[in-house]
Amino acid sequence: MSAKFESVRNSHEVAVFRQILEQAGRFPDLAANDDLLADVACLALNALSPRYIRHAVDLSFYTPDASLLADAAAVRAAVESALEFVQTQAAHRGT
Repeated sequence: MSAKFESVRNSHEVAVFRQILEQAGRFPDLAANDDLLADVACLALNALSPRYIRHAVDLSFYTPDASLLADAAAVRAAVESALEFVQTQAAHRGT
C-alpha cells in the first residue's frame, strides 16, 4: 500500500481538546491530572460521531454553518458529561 493516510484525522479532536482546557478550571482535581484529562478526551470523543477530514479548511468549506454550530454544541456537551463522569469516578476511587 503506497497511500499516505497520516493526514486523515477526526475533526473533533482539536475542538474537544480546546473545550477540555476551557472547562477544566471548574474541575480542579482533574485539571491537575493529565491522565484524567486524557480519559476525559477519550470519553468525549467516543460520545461524538466521528467526522474525518484531511485539512481543517475542508471541514469549514464543505460543512454548512448550522452543522458547525450543532457540532460545537455537541462537543461542549460531550466534554461536560465526560468531565463530570471522570470526576465522579475519581472521587469514588480516591484518585
